[in-house]
Amino acid sequence: MSDTIVLNASARNDLGKGASRRLRRNADLMPAVLYGAGEPALTLSIEHKDMLKATENEAFFASVLNIDLNGEVVPAIIKDLQRHPAKQIIMHADFQRIDMKKKIHMHVPLHFLNEEQCHGVKVEGGRVQHNLVEIEVSCLPGDLPEFIEVDMIDVKVGDIVHISDIKLPEGAESVALQYGEDHDLPVASITIPKGGDIIDDEEVAEADDSEAGEEE
Repeated sequence: MSDTIVLNASARNDLGKGASRRLRRNADLMPAVLYGAGEPALTLSIEHKDMLKATENEAFFASVLNIDLNGEVVPAIIKDLQRHPAKQIIMHADFQRIDMKKKIHMHVPLHFLNEEQCHGVKVEGGRVQHNLVEIEVSCLPGDLPEFIEVDMIDVKVGDIVHISDIKLPEGAESVALQYGEDHDLPVASITIPKGGDIIDDEEVAEADDSEAGEEE
């Protein structure tokens, strides 16, 4: 885990669309809501530049965040983010309070390793196809991974990597697999480009032998 992301926030009492527009226009602040954990919802304002910078970090979307309310730190996760359709502006954010002793469900990004070096690409001439770019996990907040690695090194053409093939960090479980084998979705595979031919290991060996003979 990297350093915890901290967002400084202030409680606000002015509600409604008009108040939110004034907040964004006059003070460069972003309206937000903090709810959950059996406590009343709070309307907040956060510096837009701080929020924009925080969202540039992939970890923001799969981490426990610290919402600093005038010195009172509240652990939370991001649940919804509304962006302007044409401008680089975050319009609104929803945060959910969490209990560090209770499990949460979060979508965690997948990082694919050794794609160019994997057997199906380097030896057989295939290409990697991603079916999923994230999976939902269940874990205690302290065990929440920022990302999950998928090592493709031994994957061959025609092979399919499923959720059950991924090694999850200790303390994390796949939410999909809790519903049974029918939910063991494909994560990635190696396919041959349209019109391409599979290159087998014998052809690679013969090519290597031929090159070696020419050098002699």
